[in-house]
Amino acid sequence: MRTININGIMGLTPRSRKKIDKTIMISVAFTMKLLPGNEEEYEKRHNEIWPELAEFLREAGIREYHIFLDKATGTLFAFQNLEEENQTNHLAKETIMKKWWAFMGDIMETNPDQSPKVNRLEKVFSL
Repeated sequence: MRTININGIMGLTPRSRKKIDKTIMISVAFTMKLLPGNEEEYEKRHNEIWPELAEFLREAGIREYHIFLDKATGTLFAFQNLEEENQTNHLAKETIMKKWWAFMGDIMETNPDQSPKVNRLEKVFSL
């Protein structure tokens, strides 16, 4: 499995695009890794996500963002539906993202810049 920086999740193929409500959406999925014993804290921090961060992510074109946890392995599975004209490639440069990564960095595997280690997943099936 290849570990990449969160900036690398945007290598999208035509198979990852779908049309929802006359808007073309791009589906993106990736995994991250939670450090052992931090399951409740991870969920708590996300339940209390900063309103300005949530708004920032929406403005960047993230229409839906879901994160699931495999408690047996600490693997986080993230799924996003992005607007076709999204601005997610610029997220890593923004101060609010860097602050969030610093806030979350003590409970997950991270890169040297404190961004989460991300493993991009390739879509192989849709129904």
